[in-house]
Amino acid sequence: MTVHIGAKPGEIAETVLLPGDPYRAKWAAETFLTDVKLVNEVRGMLGFTGTWNGNRVTIQGSGMGMPSLSIYVNELIKDYDAKTLIRIGSCGGMQPQVKVRDVIIAMTASTINSPSSGIFKEFNYAPCADYGLLAAAVNAAQAKGTDTHVGGIYSSDVFYDERPDLNEQMTRHGILGVEMEAAELYTLAARYERRALAVLTVSDHLQTGEALPSTDRERSFGDMVEIALQAAFN
Repeated sequence: MTVHIGAKPGEIAETVLLPGDPYRAKWAAETFLTDVKLVNEVRGMLGFTGTWNGNRVTIQGSGMGMPSLSIYVNELIKDYDAKTLIRIGSCGGMQPQVKVRDVIIAMTASTINSPSSGIFKEFNYAPCADYGLLAAAVNAAQAKGTDTHVGGIYSSDVFYDERPDLNEQMTRHGILGVEMEAAELYTLAARYERRALAVLTVSDHLQTGEALPSTDRERSFGDMVEIALQAAFN
């Protein structure tokens, strides 16, 4: 057990999927895994372990934002020896060719600030995905026929952003979408020599204002979870 994860030794799988929302973790575990067991409910941040195609998988909520995700990923790696960590979550589209319900597979994750920024000081570290996971996810998405985009995303440290000038420059430079966690996940994975990837469903669009109704989100997120699982065990 750790401060934030109540799982016993052996209850966390080497492969962990990380949705931000604990109830999305519950939905994904009950929908895609068999022999599911609740292994964490500390502070309501639910975690479940089960099997997918005979492979052990943990789906653990990570909360909103890089500071929250950093807590869970540090403990999952240091105390439970997680090897493969894949963020599954929503993001806002930033390019005209990126549509609501599309999937973004994040090659890189730019950010202004993260919990790891103090380590690098003046150095602009460029967090990126594990190539093997990325390639496997792209292949899985193509096999499913999912509308998918691969490239750079932006991990924001605020939800209610008031920087239209920054959004304009990110769009100009090809950033596909914005979310709040992947840059720190990629940085921690590099630090501890683990595999990491972010597979994201576009739930809204910053340019058009279109957004998925809450009733459609679970159905639309299914492709993202399947792509992540297939990539993890390719």
